[in-house]
Amino acid sequence: MPLGVFDSGIGGLTVVRSLRVAFPKRDILYVGDTARVPYGNKSPETVRSYSREIISFLKAQGADRMVVACNTASALAVESLRPGVGVPLHGMIESGVAAALAASAEGPVGVIGTSATIASGAYQQALAKERPGWKVFARATPLLVPLVEEGWLDGEVTEKVVREYLQPLMKEKIRVLVLACTHYPLLKGVLAKVLGPGVKLVDSSEACADSMRASENGIQEKGRLKIFLTDEPGPFLGRVEGFLGKGTVDSVERIQLVSQA
Repeated sequence: MPLGVFDSGIGGLTVVRSLRVAFPKRDILYVGDTARVPYGNKSPETVRSYSREIISFLKAQGADRMVVACNTASALAVESLRPGVGVPLHGMIESGVAAALAASAEGPVGVIGTSATIASGAYQQALAKERPGWKVFARATPLLVPLVEEGWLDGEVTEKVVREYLQPLMKEKIRVLVLACTHYPLLKGVLAKVLGPGVKLVDSSEACADSMRASENGIQEKGRLKIFLTDEPGPFLGRVEGFLGKGTVDSVERIQLVSQA
């Protein structure tokens, strides 16, 4: 039975990479909603509607477990949709928060994500619940998603944008930065350069895979990766192979999702 994973675009491939390390014998079906990326500027109702459509598609493909590899959808849709899915549905929030708590016992924590994720308060509330009194500074960083989607992972322009976004958090002397968007691990290099060695980066993609690892067993064959996109692939495949490794993708197919309204 395959493991289903979805995101609005290529960002969820950071989760796929971590899942393939954690579960090398699992088939993975990945849906990138490239026709409607990004989700971070959409309303909660729209994000829930998109998520329902993709979940329905993955269930029809036989997925027996799903990962919402999108922090915006995790914050706005997972809790409301989980009871009706019929298979385990994993979001990014819980594992990301757990990893942040494990990363540091002191000092303020920063959270960066899309406008919708930060406005939801999901990370801020979860961190405050687990560690009352911990100072949490959250900042919406919406321009980072299109930079990643365009493949601008470093360089002068990207560094200037990152520095502008992080300056207020650096003034607060944060000790941990939670990357509350699955696109952002692709920017680890420039984030680390701007922040310096005194700040730990928490990758929710790795944390999600680690939290799921213990429950998998009994799968014998090498896993395959099938990718489904809602728009023409364009340069997508080249970016995937550059990130995951050449020959790691078994197929790429364009799909038409069916409205669940």
